[in-house]
Amino acid sequence: MFKKLISEIDHFKSQTHNFRILIFTNLVYALVLPVIDIFVAAYIMRNSNDTSKVVIYQLAIYTGIPLTFLLNGFLLKHFNIRKLYSIGMMLSGVSMIIMMSLKTLDLTGIGVAGITMGLSFGLYWSNRDYLALAITNDQNRNYYYGLETFIYTIIAIAIPATIGWFIQSKTGEIEKHQAYVIITGIVFLITIIASIVCFRGKFENPVQKQYIFFKFHPLWYKLLSLATFKGLAQGFLVTAPAMLIFKILGEEGALGKAQSIGAVLAAIIIYFIGRFSKPSDRIKIFSVGLILFALGACLNGLLFDKTGVILFLLLLLIAKPLMDLAYFPIQLKVIDIVSRIEKRGEFAYILNHEAGLYIGRLLGAGTFLTLYYTVSEDFALRYAIGIIALLQLCSIFISKKIIKQGLELSPEIEITPKILDEATVKLL
Repeated sequence: MFKKLISEIDHFKSQTHNFRILIFTNLVYALVLPVIDIFVAAYIMRNSNDTSKVVIYQLAIYTGIPLTFLLNGFLLKHFNIRKLYSIGMMLSGVSMIIMMSLKTLDLTGIGVAGITMGLSFGLYWSNRDYLALAITNDQNRNYYYGLETFIYTIIAIAIPATIGWFIQSKTGEIEKHQAYVIITGIVFLITIIASIVCFRGKFENPVQKQYIFFKFHPLWYKLLSLATFKGLAQGFLVTAPAMLIFKILGEEGALGKAQSIGAVLAAIIIYFIGRFSKPSDRIKIFSVGLILFALGACLNGLLFDKTGVILFLLLLLIAKPLMDLAYFPIQLKVIDIVSRIEKRGEFAYILNHEAGLYIGRLLGAGTFLTLYYTVSEDFALRYAIGIIALLQLCSIFISKKIIKQGLELSPEIEITPKILDEATVKLL
């Protein structure tokens, strides 16, 4: 066992300097993500008891993201990518400060906090996606995303449980609000540390300066349709667990406990899948993730009680990493192929990909809000997730077509990392 651990550490050390720094940066920032994803939604629920406001907050975030992707394309012409990446991480703390400073959670205040968080995510994800594309190749992307997902899953165990316990240890609304303020301060400090780590990398900006195009290769349009289905779940799935737990399981303490069920085993499984799987295994991994997600969503809809919510969260904890582990390498592989065919910079595709996600997010959140206002809150929480999960099964067939067409095109194209650190250059 010890030898196996040393072997895995050595394998990580064998990766490039930029690979390791990006992993370390994302490791530190991962401490913040469960707070943003879960407890901001719980804060809105606690202070308004209105799930529609949680979804509206999420819509504000998802509106800010594509706008910032566009802005980031302009900013990359003038600022180093490390600075923009760092600002994106720190803005998430600023957004939480705005939320905590609101005396009443009206739609205007929630919208401002949501847009600010969208600006944060836009800067973070647009630059992170480009760097992940630039420092990896098709052979080590399963490992990269498997390792990253392993880290996120482990942190998703400890942070929700710890924060849930911390909030529940306080009595009265004033003390609980103060607990959220303390958490916000810690989040801001962590984003600063993540930014410092990021500056240790030798990251370079994209070379090509034109990022907006309106016509693409047919393979890219297939990926955009896949992105739209992915966005369907993102529309409110980030906050759906918090809403379900707050409504059915109870307080934040229960939230933290529920998020921890089975997560250690899931994290280990995901790591080894990423470590030893091949590019040819991605469809299988993706399909298993989608099926588990659909199963959990259907169980939640059928039962709609504590057992249903826990089963849904348990299956989601396994399903989401599996879907991401397969989806992101597929996305980057397609970018590798079409960027060389069309002779365009990779960031143009990262920017355009966000449009596909945004359409899906609007449809996903719109599905929930439509059911919420036309039927009832419970009906929306019970069935919206199931509807979206079943629709997402179409992604299996789309991804198969993408892989098939990609294999037909890729033999003519040499795929190599775009950013090489000094050690790699010396070896070459």
